[in-house]
This record gives sequence, C-alpha cells and structure tokens, in this order.
Amino acid sequence: MSRSDQNFENHGKVVPAYHYWMGPMLMLPTLYFFVYGVVIDFSFAGLVFFVFSVGVVFAAFFARVFALGVQDRVIRLEERMRMERLLPEDLKHRIPEVTTEQMIALRFASDEELTGLVFTALSEGISDRKTLKQAIKNWRADNQRI
Repeated sequence: MSRSDQNFENHGKVVPAYHYWMGPMLMLPTLYFFVYGVVIDFSFAGLVFFVFSVGVVFAAFFARVFALGVQDRVIRLEERMRMERLLPEDLKHRIPEVTTEQMIALRFASDEELTGLVFTALSEGISDRKTLKQAIKNWRADNQRI
C-alpha cells in the first residue's frame, strides 16, 4: 500500500523497535533488579541498579512524551497558518477557539472540507480527536510525523 493511501483505519504510526521491543527491553531488567536483586537478595549495588533501571525507563518515557509535545506544537502552528489561508473571513476570527486537540485531528482534512469541519467542531463543541477524524471524507495524509 502506498504511503499516500492513508485513512482513519491505517493512519496510526507504529515503530516496531520502539513500540514492541524497547518497552520489554527496559522493563525486564527493571523488574529483575526489583524482584530478585532488591527483594530476594538485597544489596546496595542491587538497589543502585534498580534505581538506575527505573531512571532509564522514565527517560525513555519522557523522551517520547516530550517529542510528541513538540510535534503537537508544530502541528498547531502549521494548522493555524493553513486555517488563516483557507478559512473564510467569518471563521478566521474564531481560529483561537480551535483547540490543539481539534487541530491535531483536522490536519488530516482536505483543504476543501476544512472549513466545514472547523465550523462543525466549533459550533457543536467536538473536541475528541477520533470523532473529528471519523468525520473526514477526503483524507490528507500526514507522512511526516514521528
């Protein structure tokens, strides 16, 4: 399947090395040092390894969370610029009302249907990403995200 054939059903991005391998690779030593090293055979060195393992898990978690936060800010900026260009004058003044969650979902909307979806989202108070994404008829692929 071509990368441009993105739609609601297949738009989620999964990186197997991150999503399926990194978690277990970090959690296994952490649990081992906790269960065996600290509880069964307590030593100061085991406690230090456990604290280090927990720190590595936290670092991996926050590295992902911070990257997603930056990505959301970039999407918000891109979509504000896009809305400034595409929305009619009566809706442009309402751009500040569009939440980050709504913008993240609306990035998939084609230019032709963006105006209607922004109006619907604001007038009906739809802020759920899934609901907005499902309302999109002509999907605009986002293959640049991380």
